[in-house]
Parts: sequence; C-alpha cells; structure tokens
Amino acid sequence: MKGEVLGAIVKAYTFVVIWMAVSISVILFNKWLLAYSGFPYPIALTMWHMTFCSVVGFICIRVLGLVKSHNLSARDYMQRVMPIGVLYAASLWLSNSAYLYLSVSFIQMTKSLMPGLVYASGILLGTEQYQCSSAANMLLIAFGVVVCALGEANLVIKGLVQQLVALVFEAARLTLVQILINARGLAMNPLQSLYYVSPACLLCLCVPFVLVEARPFFTEPPVMYPSVFIANALAAFALNLAVFLLIGKTSALTMNIAGVIKDWMLIFFSYAVFHAPVTRLNLFGYAFCCTGVGIYNWQKLQLLKKKALQKQREEVGGKGGSGDAEAQRLLPNGTSNGAGSPLGAKSEASKA
Repeated sequence: MKGEVLGAIVKAYTFVVIWMAVSISVILFNKWLLAYSGFPYPIALTMWHMTFCSVVGFICIRVLGLVKSHNLSARDYMQRVMPIGVLYAASLWLSNSAYLYLSVSFIQMTKSLMPGLVYASGILLGTEQYQCSSAANMLLIAFGVVVCALGEANLVIKGLVQQLVALVFEAARLTLVQILINARGLAMNPLQSLYYVSPACLLCLCVPFVLVEARPFFTEPPVMYPSVFIANALAAFALNLAVFLLIGKTSALTMNIAGVIKDWMLIFFSYAVFHAPVTRLNLFGYAFCCTGVGIYNWQKLQLLKKKALQKQREEVGGKGGSGDAEAQRLLPNGTSNGAGSPLGAKSEASKA
C-alpha cells in the first residue's frame, strides 16, 4: 500500500516537473523569438502556431482517427466555437505583443489578476455569485499588481495596456467556455480543442495581421529559419499535451499550486537569461498577489469540499441528482474544463 502511494506521488511530481519545464521553455523561447531574434511579429507567430495546431488536429482526428469528432454543424460551430475563437485570437495577439515591451517577469506578475477577472466576468455573465469576501480578496490581488507596476524599472504603458486587455479577453473566453461548451456537455480533449478552436482563431487573426503587420512583414521580410519555427510550434504543441497530462493525472488544483511556483521560477529565469531587472518593490507586490491567489484557491477548495459532501449525502439518502457543474471545473481561472482540455486551460501554448 505504501509502495502504491509512493508511486502515485512520484508520478504526480513527474508530471508537474514536465509541465513546468515545458511551460517555462515555451515562454522563454517565444520571448527570445519576438524580442531578440529579429522577428517582431507576434500576430504572424501566433498564426503560425494556430496553423500548426489546426494541421495536427486535422491529421489526428480526420486522418488517423485517434480521437472522435463531435461533428458540429456549421450553425453550432458559429454559435459555440467561433466566439471563443474571437476572444482567443484577441488574447493571444495582445499578450504576445506585450512581450515586445515588457519583461517576462513583470508579465507573469500581472497574470495574478486572472482569478479576479474571471470572477468579475462570471458575475457579469451569470456563472458566479457576488461575495464580499471574494471581492475583497480580488482587491488584494489588484493592489499587489499595482505595487508591481510601481516597482517595474522598465515599464512601458503601451505594453501594460496590451497585457491588461489581453487578460480581460482571456477571462471572457474562459467564462464563455463554461457557458457555450461545458454547460452543454461538449467536453473536449486537447486534440479536439485544437481541431475546432485553432482554425477559428487563425481566421480571426487574419484581420489584425492585414491591418497591422502585413505591410512591414512583406515589405521587409524578416530572416526566418524553418527549423526554429518548427521547433517553436512543436514546443507549443508539447505544452498542450503536458497540460492534459498534468490535469488528467493529478488535478486542476495541483496545476494552480504548481503554477505559482512556476511563475516565481520564471521571474528569476527572466532575470538570469534576459537580464530583466527585478526590484524589491516588484517582489513585495508579487508576494501580495500570491497571498491573494492562495486565499482564493483555498476558498474554492472549501466550496468544492462542501459541495462534494452535500452530493455524497444526497446519494446516500437516495436522492441522487446530477451533481453541480461547479464541482467539476474546480477553479474558475481556466485550469480545467473537466477533460483536461486547453479550451478551459490557460492558453500558454501560443503565448510568450
């Protein structure tokens, strides 16, 4: 028995380490590609990621038949998937653009706002109920991010605005996933998500590419090495699989806790690799953020335990019931949609 427990613990930590390593690698890889390699085209890079993911998804589902298709009608696709693709495209475009102006460490600090933004989005769209304790906790996180911004040595307002707007779009996307996909029983694994969402995202990205990047991209074509871009796309795809393995073999809560550790590691990796300055005020503000995120996760865990206990009592009493969707999605900051799908996961794979 002890051997089985030890084996399960070792396996869980192995998946955590793999996910953290792949995630950090993708973020640093994309940062280098956009800011240091002479390829300052975040929309083009994101379009490449979506093209690669669309092709992989098509091959795996339509050619190899590794995963079944949901066979969505054109109407269902436009109503359920396309809105998510629009928000996903906007989020990826703006978040990748922010890496041209902001350091990796500061952007990781701003991502602490995600729980609060998802919570606010959920209240507006009717998936969350307002609670004073949760709202106060979100204000604590927001205060920490403000302190981080005040302590940022190389703060560029344009990059900050892009990053904050990207987080708003991402929060809206995660909430819409709950409404349009999860609530209607369309659980998707990573390959299904790539197959359905990537083409929609690619189509939406064509608009800002034509308006913003097409002229400079074709007038003065950047130097591109195919091997570098293929490796970058493979790394992004590997991150999608790592997210699926982590959530599928452990839990979304584990991913959240590991994510906090990963963000701290990224702050110091950014300092070591790109020599991005990190001030004491930065770290002080981020400590506030982590405290708020920790309290938030604890609150959600207590709620889940309460709902699980209530459901167990109903089953024992013969009441049965279909359960509560809240108990299936664990945390509303987008780390799980019940099947480990990147539809509801943080969209790191295509972000720098």
